[in-house]
Amino acid sequence: MPAMAVIETERRRLKTAGAETALRDWVRALEATAPIAQNPQRLLCHVIADVAQRHGDAPALLSKEDRLSYGALTERANRYARWALEQKLVKGDVVGLMLPNCPDYMAIWLGLTSVGVIVALLNTQLRGPSLIHCIGIASPRHIIAAAEYSAAIQSIAAQLTPGVKVWWHGGDNAMPERIDHAVMRFAGEPLTATERRPVTIADRALLIYTSGTTGLPKAANVSHRRLLQWSLWFAGLTNTGPDDRMYNCLPMHHSIGGVVATGALLVRGGSVLIAEKFSAQHFWDDIVESDCTLFQYIGELARYLLNAPPTMQERAHRLRLCCGNGLRADVWEKFQDRFAIPRILEFYAATEANVSLYNVEGKVGAVGRIPPFLASRFPLALVQFDASAGEPARNANGFCIRCATGETGEAISRIPGRPSQAGGDFEGYSDRAETERKILRNAFEPGDAWFRTGDLMRMDASGFYYFVDRIGDTFRWKGENVSTAEVAGAVGASAGIKEAVVYGVTVPGTEGKAGMAAIVADADVDLAGLREHLARQLPAYACPLFVRITGGVAATSTFKHAKSDLQHDGFDPAATDDPIFFAHPTAKTYIRLDDELYCRIRAGKVRL
Repeated sequence: MPAMAVIETERRRLKTAGAETALRDWVRALEATAPIAQNPQRLLCHVIADVAQRHGDAPALLSKEDRLSYGALTERANRYARWALEQKLVKGDVVGLMLPNCPDYMAIWLGLTSVGVIVALLNTQLRGPSLIHCIGIASPRHIIAAAEYSAAIQSIAAQLTPGVKVWWHGGDNAMPERIDHAVMRFAGEPLTATERRPVTIADRALLIYTSGTTGLPKAANVSHRRLLQWSLWFAGLTNTGPDDRMYNCLPMHHSIGGVVATGALLVRGGSVLIAEKFSAQHFWDDIVESDCTLFQYIGELARYLLNAPPTMQERAHRLRLCCGNGLRADVWEKFQDRFAIPRILEFYAATEANVSLYNVEGKVGAVGRIPPFLASRFPLALVQFDASAGEPARNANGFCIRCATGETGEAISRIPGRPSQAGGDFEGYSDRAETERKILRNAFEPGDAWFRTGDLMRMDASGFYYFVDRIGDTFRWKGENVSTAEVAGAVGASAGIKEAVVYGVTVPGTEGKAGMAAIVADADVDLAGLREHLARQLPAYACPLFVRITGGVAATSTFKHAKSDLQHDGFDPAATDDPIFFAHPTAKTYIRLDDELYCRIRAGKVRL
């Protein structure tokens, strides 16, 4: 169906303000990605090289320390490609990459993947056993690491597979095997016919690690097709062009910061300002001084900015859009209003997932909607979830049960029976056993296969999806499933609360886990008011029994709260210097938990 016909059909169906704008976004994304399947030898590096042919002097990747024009980016990528060829790396070989955010980060993997090498993007925060694990499951022949991580690499050198060679990037001239020096002796011109390798969009390009919420990280396979799909799709949705500049402070070892935030601009001639890491103090100065028009967010970044003191720059920008995921409903409008952001494009995705959702309409709190004309491209279903079994519930015939409108269930996405050019493929992990664990078989009919997202969602009557929680972040109390994200949202909306993280803790003699909230709060926070607020907002079983007031909650590199230490401490007042409070059943407020009361609760002498 022609683009305008699609728009007219959907506009008549929706009859809502902004429907045409949203539909045009969808159409641009579809048109941008349509040529991918028609040109299987055309990779992301080729698309960027074509931009360099037309606009070689235009800025591409910028930072405070470096600046790469399109011409310089493609030349540097070609040098890295020739370095790989000299090292006798062949198609399918793996190179580990452990660099902080910088322009050379993308030049390295663009060059290596152009000749068939797979690049494993190592999390720069990993140390010891976790780093050994991530390197081990990738089995690289070489590792390229920043000099600043030399201590981390050298501490595990004895446990690396024999023959793995480490190359250093940056540092002083005394550092051996400086790859940033070594590549400069290679030519930057396009590869010749004899140098090229038969790489197609079906081949693996990257290994990107998951966060490891259910154990140690897993290495997700990312093909050249997905690199193109992500970059061109977001370029279409956000309508990027040569006059746009993206501010990217997210880790480049993740798909959002390393591919989406960069690729969506580079395929359209725009530029990317790369910050080494997120800083609430410098965020708006960087945005304004660099004349950025877009930025990418994730997780709690918006909440951190809201909690920061006002600055002169926070409304002096010329932003037209911010794009990302994890913007909670309780901060959405406050964030947009305070910082005068014209448009927020929230989406739902995961590196390994075969489905994604996009909230192009800007519905507050929603992660997206699937228009009818894209239903075959995004085959999503919500199914009832059995928390006690940790699996989707099944009916008497052994099949999954679809959720009703408004009902919470696990999101699953159909895996096509054969490779699909339109989407839906699950490319899996480097470990086949881990891949199989994410597949739900015989869900609705014998022989079908669906990807398990591990996320709980609900859908409203208008077809908008809302993220509820990660399955691993729910807990059961009083015979009910409690969503930590839902409770954290309610706690965070109470007066005087700056930040909240919710988790379940074990109480001897009880089934399930009791709710506990660690909060960062004003000095005069009203705990009686908090309890009254929660009683109005949440069912009784979901209200936290315990509250811990802390000076700050540790976060991962993707701004997700790190809960393991908090869960380990539990509600034991002796385990921390932070004050802990208990929702006393008769006092109608949170009272300070001391050793005596703690022991009485553990002994079952206090009604919960």
